[in-house]
Amino acid sequence: MSTALGVALGAGLFLVWESCWERPAVRRRVPARRRLFEDLLLRAGVERVSANGLLASCGAVGVVVLLIGFVLTGSAPIALCFALFGGFLPFSVVRWRAARRTASLRELWPDVVDHLRSAIRAGLSLPEALIQLGEKGPVELRSAFRAFGVDYRAGGRFDDALNQLKERLADPVADRIVEALRMTREVGGSDLGKLLGTLSEFLRDAARTRSELEARQSWTINAARLAVAAPWIVLLLLATRPEAVRAYNSPGGAVVLLGGLLISVVCYRVMLRIGALPEDARVLR
Repeated sequence: MSTALGVALGAGLFLVWESCWERPAVRRRVPARRRLFEDLLLRAGVERVSANGLLASCGAVGVVVLLIGFVLTGSAPIALCFALFGGFLPFSVVRWRAARRTASLRELWPDVVDHLRSAIRAGLSLPEALIQLGEKGPVELRSAFRAFGVDYRAGGRFDDALNQLKERLADPVADRIVEALRMTREVGGSDLGKLLGTLSEFLRDAARTRSELEARQSWTINAARLAVAAPWIVLLLLATRPEAVRAYNSPGGAVVLLGGLLISVVCYRVMLRIGALPEDARVLR
C-alpha cells in the first residue's frame, strides 16, 4: 500500500513540475490555398464553416444550377456555363461579406484604440483594458474580446490569448494593434497613451481617405460588372428559342460559349486588378 502511495505521489509531483514549463506551440502546416479560404471566412465573420465546407457549397450550387439549366434549356453547353457562374456564387458572397466587414471594422478600430487609451489612463492593465472591450467596446467586436477574456482567465498567458485574438479577428489593423500592445508589455514604457493617440489619428485619416477613393471607384466596378453580365443575360433570353438552343448544342456553338466565357473572366479579372486599391496584408502573423 505504501509503495502505491509513493508512486502516486511521485507521479503527481512530476505532473506539477512539468506543468510549470511552457511547451513550444506546434503549428500545423496548412496549404497556402486552404489558408487563403480560412482567412477569407474569418474576415467575413463566418466561423462555423470550414474551407472544405465552402468548397463543398460551391460544388453543390454548381451541380444544382447545371441540372436546372439543362432541364430549362435542354442545352448542356449553356447549362455548364451558368453552372460555372453558380459554383462561384458562394465564394463571391463570402468575399463580398469579407469586404463589407473589413470596411466596417476600418471605421471601428479608432474607437477601439480610444477605449484602450482611456482604460490605460484610468489605471487598468493591458489585459484588463482588452477584457473591458468585451463589454464597452464596439458591438461588432465584443464577442472577440469576450473570447479573449475567457482565454486569458483560463490560461493566464497574455501572449497566447493575444495570438488567439489575432486569429479570431483576422484583420491587418488588429495585427498591428496587438503587436504594439505585446511589445509595450514586454519592454515597458510610459508613452503608451501617446502611442495609442497617434495610432488612432492615423487610422481615422486612413479610413477617411480610403472611403473617398472607394466612392470614386465604385462606378467603374459597377460598369464592369454590368458589361460582363449583359451578354449572359442576352444568352439566357436566347435560350428560350429552340433554334438558338440547337445552334449552341453544336460543336461550333460550344466553342463560341467557351471563348465568351474565357474572355468574360479574363477581362473582368484584369479590370479588377487595374482598378483595385492596395489591400493591407497580414504581415505580422
